[in-house]
Amino acid sequence: MMTEIEKEIYDCKRFIMGIHDSMDMLGGKWKVYIIASLYRDSKRYSEILNDLKGISGKMLSRQLKEMEIDQLIVKKAKSDPPSSMFYELTSYGQTLKPVIHVLADWGIDHREKIFPAHVEPCKE
Repeated sequence: MMTEIEKEIYDCKRFIMGIHDSMDMLGGKWKVYIIASLYRDSKRYSEILNDLKGISGKMLSRQLKEMEIDQLIVKKAKSDPPSSMFYELTSYGQTLKPVIHVLADWGIDHREKIFPAHVEPCKE
């Protein structure tokens, strides 16, 4: 049986380990952006590349392959002509939507607080 202090230490280590595992999975510069790009719809490779300013095609391909291995996204073929490949979030990848949403909300609030003159409305 754990003492209260041992439980707090265990909980803290587990909490930090959870963050470590999350950051390990989503680490790097592009994976969160790729998930954000696929947040609403499946997309072709070229559409994701167009969404992510500054990423090279080689880097996008590498990130997409890693995310397929991690079961966050799946690559599928469209059946209707013309046949093309597209990417979408798996049901497991969909579980990251709340995380992405919270990050976006925090970033919007941060920009409004720190750079109020630079807040731009979404153009959809």
